[in-house]
Amino acid sequence: MRQNVTILIVLVGLLTGCGTARRAGAHVDTAALERVLDQWATAWSSGDPDRLLPLFADDVQYEDVTFGAVNKGKSALRDFAAAVFESFADLRFESRSRFVAADGRSGSIEWVWRGRQIRDFPGLPATNKPFEVRGAAVVEFRDGKIARNSDYWDLATYLKQVGLAK
Repeated sequence: MRQNVTILIVLVGLLTGCGTARRAGAHVDTAALERVLDQWATAWSSGDPDRLLPLFADDVQYEDVTFGAVNKGKSALRDFAAAVFESFADLRFESRSRFVAADGRSGSIEWVWRGRQIRDFPGLPATNKPFEVRGAAVVEFRDGKIARNSDYWDLATYLKQVGLAK
């Protein structure tokens, strides 16, 4: 009986140790995920949905919290991006800072968005006046791509800058 208990303890220790070693040995390439965030700003500045979409998982959930828009899947994200690119001229996103968690599951990017709104967007009439607003994206990663993205930006400042609020 004592020998069986000893064998059981050794087996549990080996199995637990192997699982721990496997987890500890798993390497997360946070630098690669940081590059994804750098490319996020570049792609949104490009005006081209085809430069944006490769950064995202096929089943991405992309939410623009300020607009109240939730886009599920790459097709919906493509439509949303195309509408943004058609509505805003001189569109530029400047990355101010970025962060990727050590486990590689999540991250964020702080950015400045500049441009001019040349076409009406749902809830936002175009004024063709330049704007510069701060914002941030909070993301979740899966397999080196963005699986979930939530954008937050300063609508009050935007409305003042384009003449829609005082």
